[in-house]
Amino acid sequence: MSNQDTNVGEDASDLSRRSFLRIFGISATCAGALVSAGNLIAKGQVAEPATDPPPKIPDYDWNKHKWAFGVDATRCIGCLRCVEACKAENGVAQDAHHFRTWVERYVYLEGEDKPHIDSQDDPQNIAASGSEKEFRFDNRYKDARVEKAFFVPKLCNHCTHPSCVEVCPTGATYQTKDGVVLIDHSYCIGCEYCVQACPYGVREFNHVLGVTDKCTWCYHRITKGLLPACVEVCPVEARVFGDRNDPQSPISLFIRNNRVEVLKPETGNAPNVFYVGIDKEVS
Repeated sequence: MSNQDTNVGEDASDLSRRSFLRIFGISATCAGALVSAGNLIAKGQVAEPATDPPPKIPDYDWNKHKWAFGVDATRCIGCLRCVEACKAENGVAQDAHHFRTWVERYVYLEGEDKPHIDSQDDPQNIAASGSEKEFRFDNRYKDARVEKAFFVPKLCNHCTHPSCVEVCPTGATYQTKDGVVLIDHSYCIGCEYCVQACPYGVREFNHVLGVTDKCTWCYHRITKGLLPACVEVCPVEARVFGDRNDPQSPISLFIRNNRVEVLKPETGNAPNVFYVGIDKEVS
């Protein structure tokens, strides 16, 4: 969604700022965006990331909500319905190596301290076909003694302090007042600073469109009172979503009733995806 197209009431100074950023982005790309923009950021000469309100949505109060996501790894069966639902809902490129959300498998074999980690993106495994049986049981582990195995869904963490927003030179990546991190593709110059800055590897560069892409928690759905597509289709309720400002919401209860943890807390990003049932090898 483009906040350029849908915002209303922008004043002249904001429009001038936007025009400058747009011109700067195009020029930087032609002259070497990675070097030029990097030097400007270091000197503090690039405008702060956009703080404009999110796209105008009737009857939606951005100040009222604080969205968060929960993942119960003890429930996930690796069926990949979430992956396929995400692709269908968001028009994600239908190839085997482009995902907004994915599922990793952690397999501990007898006598080994470190897990074997793979996902549907692994070329040794199946392509993202939604086949639970093929994904869960492949020939690599048929002769090995498996001591422990579990699945870990991954997606954008929509951090409270998102490093991707901090490094974006044009304000294309921005954070809404209800805590969701979005990308305005009309301002993205394809510099990939955000891809490098994200400690979770959840951003990808779309070579066809020349912009970065990631999970939005189905923002177009949650602002209408619907669940993200991946949450809606999960057959075992391994994915949980809700408003932390509501103490009785599914996510509030999930956090309150479980010993939750986040990925890479040492980064200071303060992610808003909370996990249950993972171990220290998951990052």
